[in-house]
Amino acid sequence: MRFRRKDSATTDEKAVAADADGSAVDASGPFDVSEVDLKGTDRVDLGSLLISPWHGREVRVQVDEKTQAVRSVLVAAPDGAMELRAFAAPRNGDLWSEVRPQIADDLGRRGGTATEREGRFGTELVCRMPVKRSDGTAAEQPSRVIGFNGARWLLRATLLGKPAVDEEEAKDWEDAFATVVVRRGDHAMPVGDPLPIVLPDSARKIG
Repeated sequence: MRFRRKDSATTDEKAVAADADGSAVDASGPFDVSEVDLKGTDRVDLGSLLISPWHGREVRVQVDEKTQAVRSVLVAAPDGAMELRAFAAPRNGDLWSEVRPQIADDLGRRGGTATEREGRFGTELVCRMPVKRSDGTAAEQPSRVIGFNGARWLLRATLLGKPAVDEEEAKDWEDAFATVVVRRGDHAMPVGDPLPIVLPDSARKIG
């Protein structure tokens, strides 16, 4: 496996390219780290998230330009992408049910819409956000937001591009989501705080 780090003048995006042999992986999660045996597995270790390499897709970490804190993991392909974020959650409870209305309200304030529906992992959001194309014409950006309550953590995925609108295309991305392993840690954290994501030491800077 090779790692690649990219810096952007505007978004400061650091990318990790994961080469895979296309072999099948278990897709019945997402999992807590206590539920899996990581020995001999080939995963991209990003601290709180351990990502299986997926053939033909690039794994990137997106960094806040001001704070230099890693905001999320983005799995990207030519026809779409999946953003992953993990948050601290209470031992007992349904944080995803609390967060969904907040996401919908935020989209509404920015002129978008969010509709609930039942999906493979439970209730999810189907979203549409008005955007402008590079030529100035108006368009809509579709997305799907999936939430999964784990052991004191919430894993959230946002599907973008074709996986957000094509059910058949989305199945493979949902399988990929179901292989993610979350490492929550035992330290106390406020509910809703993002779990830390770190760039692997083996990543090398280019340019």
